[in-house]
Amino acid sequence: MRRLVKPLVLTALAACCGAAFAATVDQVPHGKLPRWAVPESYSLSFKVDPAQKQFSGATTIKVELKQASDHIWLHGQDLEVSKVSVTDAAGKTHTAKYVEAAPKEGVVRVDFGETLKPQELTLRFDYTAPLNMQLQGLYKVSHEGVPYAMTQMEPISARYAFPGFDEPDFKTPFDISLTIPQNEEGVANTKQVKEVPAGDGWKTLTFSTTKPLPTYLVAFGVGPWDIVAGPDISPDAYRATPLQLRGIAAKGEGHRMQHVLSETPSIIHALEDYYAFGYPWDKLDLLAAPDFAAGAMENAGLVTFRDWLLLLDPDSPARYVRSSFNVNAHELAHQWTGDTVTTAWWNDIWLNEAFATWMQQKVTMKVHPEYRADLDRVRGAQYAMDNDSLVTARKIRQPITGNGDIATAFDSITYQKGAGVLGMFEGYVGEKTFRNGMRQYIQDHKFSTATADDLVDSIAKAADKGENFKQAFKSFLNQPGVPYVQTQLMQKDGQTVLKLSQSRYLPIGSKGNANHVWGVPVCVRYGTADGSKVNCELLEKTHGTLALPGASAGTWVMPNANASGYYRFSMDKNDLARLGDQISHLTDAEQLAYADAAEASFHHGDIDAGDLLAALKPLTASRVREVATAPMSSFAWINRHLASTDAQRNALDAWAKSAYLPRMELLGYHRKAGEPDGDSLLRSTLAGFLALDVKLPQVRAELLKQGDAALKRKADGHLKLDAADPDLLDSALAVAVQEHGKSAVDALIAELPKTSDPAQRNAMLSGLSAVEDPALAEQVRNFALNKQVKVGEMAALLRGSRETRTQRDAMWKWAVGHYDQIVARTGSFAGGRLPSLMGGGGCSQAEADRLQAFFKTRAKDVTGAERGLAQTAEQTVLCAALKDKQDPEAILH
Repeated sequence: MRRLVKPLVLTALAACCGAAFAATVDQVPHGKLPRWAVPESYSLSFKVDPAQKQFSGATTIKVELKQASDHIWLHGQDLEVSKVSVTDAAGKTHTAKYVEAAPKEGVVRVDFGETLKPQELTLRFDYTAPLNMQLQGLYKVSHEGVPYAMTQMEPISARYAFPGFDEPDFKTPFDISLTIPQNEEGVANTKQVKEVPAGDGWKTLTFSTTKPLPTYLVAFGVGPWDIVAGPDISPDAYRATPLQLRGIAAKGEGHRMQHVLSETPSIIHALEDYYAFGYPWDKLDLLAAPDFAAGAMENAGLVTFRDWLLLLDPDSPARYVRSSFNVNAHELAHQWTGDTVTTAWWNDIWLNEAFATWMQQKVTMKVHPEYRADLDRVRGAQYAMDNDSLVTARKIRQPITGNGDIATAFDSITYQKGAGVLGMFEGYVGEKTFRNGMRQYIQDHKFSTATADDLVDSIAKAADKGENFKQAFKSFLNQPGVPYVQTQLMQKDGQTVLKLSQSRYLPIGSKGNANHVWGVPVCVRYGTADGSKVNCELLEKTHGTLALPGASAGTWVMPNANASGYYRFSMDKNDLARLGDQISHLTDAEQLAYADAAEASFHHGDIDAGDLLAALKPLTASRVREVATAPMSSFAWINRHLASTDAQRNALDAWAKSAYLPRMELLGYHRKAGEPDGDSLLRSTLAGFLALDVKLPQVRAELLKQGDAALKRKADGHLKLDAADPDLLDSALAVAVQEHGKSAVDALIAELPKTSDPAQRNAMLSGLSAVEDPALAEQVRNFALNKQVKVGEMAALLRGSRETRTQRDAMWKWAVGHYDQIVARTGSFAGGRLPSLMGGGGCSQAEADRLQAFFKTRAKDVTGAERGLAQTAEQTVLCAALKDKQDPEAILH
């Protein structure tokens, strides 16, 4: 009977539902698309008017069909496809059907209507789509009320802009054309090669064919842009012709691009020298985006940035000037590692991001050694270690099980841990050897894709290393966690020896398994009669020893020489104290490693708050900003979570006052003509810490003077924001908000929509986020949902006002009540950060429980939220465990 029913059912379906388009049943690919249909090239045509809500497009894809099939799988999301045609190799055109097979993931099936044999096919899609409002795909933004359209395709948002194979290893050439209003400008990945009229008030721009790219690197922008010519980047040994450089900014802002354009040639030349490979694209545009979800994006030939990173003036805050150079160097490094050589799949996104982070630091050290990128590397690795200490931490090479894993792969593990691991193995094999391996890696995989194995093999071959080296390298890629190297000095056969053991570092309260083993290149600096020496050993097992030839009696040991290792170390209190006595003999980077070791011991439950503050105090005397300020985060945690009596608070105030107030008073509260930018940065850091964390009255009084001056109105009705020191404006406004309350909050809320200057906007957002009054905090949060606040600015307001449990409870109540509005504005792009945005900063089991309960049924509906929930909840529980372990009276010791 069953066999007789099936033909009858199919006949009925054919009669009522057009069964000519019923494709052969196979499983919807929620992960990778099948490889039996592969794109060979794209032709993308868009008609875009940023003033409208929608755009239209025509996408033509040449596809190699490798097996007989009546359908193919690809990606498309929120596209209204009006027509699909398939032209076979014989030139016959078939009408096809576009089926949204998995709308949430953006997976589409194209049904041919008949089975086609293996051949080259040409697919054409005609469609319309909304200009995205959540900073994904082709999205709409405004500057001073004027609309613009631009793109952000990474990681998987190209499917919002055009149908295609939206995965990184499908690299093909692209032809792009833009039909746009006659009075607007269009830019794309490559040079414009043609412009023709396209009807009343329209024109069509055509751009040169790209070299092979994945869909996530396709980029273009439409609007009344200022297009500013930069200096051509001169030819060199690796590039025979000058490289055209331009700055792209919203109308009226182009003149502020000159600084970044003047710095860019030195970055390109440094990268070409390192890779021995010329810049690969036909031009270079840097675009200042009026609103942007990421910090910047390495689109080939058209790099996009948050506007404050590119729009600089002579009096711009020093941290913006440094960040501009560093982020530019990072994105331009991607033109080789990411764009020329692309990760084959998202589990290896570190091949893009870790290399760009690591390479940026090398470029910065070469061009601007005073920026101390060597210390940024150490601090970045230590920041990653905090995340990596969680049981919920990702591996560098995390398996991808769905779109959520892709969206949350762009974190400190990928960027800073990856860069730290690269730096560690570079130090192990030598800088020149590592560079040779990198050069060969680029040559072997140029304009194609690569995997971690390809990279490790290339480095191993250059270093003449075997499987032990490869396994050591991969031990950091294929398992999560931070190695915890325990050290013990001992005498053996008349020699001083350092006994080593390793496990996984886990803070107190963690439920993780510490029994992990890595191949750790351990390098140790130790005291000798004439100074110090360094000796290294590859620790591949749980236990090992390291000889210290020439060690002096009662020697001191720094178990992470030059802070080049991605690991934490522990030693007993006496050895740690002896190391602390040698602070002046350690390099700046080693002093940061010492600070991390002390903090790690505290979070491990081995020392109390008083011991930690005593261990960190010597660092505050350093003349190096990064070292001197390293204790601030630990102080802030102790101050926030442990101090509850006047005696405890007074003890902490005295510690901070003696450590930092003399330096603050020496620097003064205004930038001096010709002073090093390091002084400006230190002034900003000290002022914010002493006024807002410690709340020293004398510092707050000085900043309040500047805040009051900034809140006065000029004749045109605008606030006099330039009356404050530009490096202190954010802290000055924060103090004014805390002291004056509603009048200051109202003034800033009224001013923000009238101000386009990104640095001033950021300072006002920072000031508003410092509000302490409960009613005003709610007013600020409500304002965050207002369209006058850019989508990319929302988090700056919502992350404030959560230092105390009472403030966090108020934030939680508000966030739960406005959950749908938050998700509607931020969208899936920010899903991984959503639990932290709502409930981050907690320090009790109850806060972790309410977070878990709320998101139990919701996390699966927001891409990336499940991982964000797991990590935020674990951080909250660990904070509570550390707080419970500590005796607040230890602060008084």
